[in-house]
Amino acid sequence: MEETFEGYDPVEVYERLEPVVAPYRGGEQYRRYYRFRRDRWYGGIVTGDVVGCNLRCGFCWAHYFTWGNPSTGKLYDASQVAETLTSLARKYRVKQVRLSGGEPTLGFNHLIKVIELVTSKGYHFVLETNGVIIGLREEYAHKLASFHGAGIEVRVSIKGTSPQEFALITRAKPYAWSLQVRALKLLVDYGLEPGEEVYPAVMLSFTNDKGVTRIKRILSAIHSKLAESIDPEYVILYPHVEKLLKTTRLKPLRAYKPNEIPPELI
Repeated sequence: MEETFEGYDPVEVYERLEPVVAPYRGGEQYRRYYRFRRDRWYGGIVTGDVVGCNLRCGFCWAHYFTWGNPSTGKLYDASQVAETLTSLARKYRVKQVRLSGGEPTLGFNHLIKVIELVTSKGYHFVLETNGVIIGLREEYAHKLASFHGAGIEVRVSIKGTSPQEFALITRAKPYAWSLQVRALKLLVDYGLEPGEEVYPAVMLSFTNDKGVTRIKRILSAIHSKLAESIDPEYVILYPHVEKLLKTTRLKPLRAYKPNEIPPELI
């Protein structure tokens, strides 16, 4: 039986988990990864999947690695990760790489060094993040925005259209939803181009039309381009996700089997 995790604090999880998944060795921050792969998203991309996340979403496709088993995987330094990503990108003839799976901002100094190394070689870097830590630590947004024009894309995955939806689907304290929204504002304020270098992805499987209208209004208050560039997220019904949904008793209003995802969502 899965733990339920109801009412946890994502910031406390971050503080507790970071030393496990992103320890320092000899003055350098390492990071745990459980695989590197080529994938179909973004029209073709190479991905490094990190271990560990500060959220416990009840639909997470990677929950075994992101929060179920934080000591798994292998520790890499930033240069090893950058070399692995760019080597795979050359092999598969793609120009984009990303960090995903868990939460890449756990181990922020490692992340920044990976971005520096990858973009210096001419590759486009996609950071997939839930934004909580960026919203908490304004200096993180400032540092990420320093890559303006260097080939960076920050995709902030907002979990639901309100604090109430956030608490339902992540099982966390609802206040942290506002940190996700704040992350977007900070990144825009510090200079990343809204709709291009920074944009929101919003989990819409558990909301209705009123929720969509609500989140567009909230995003428009930051910048009109954010509301226009929402990347819709829906639950993907992998077998292990369907099992997790039964445990967490979440019932998505809209979800897709892996082989039935509409092309516009890939």
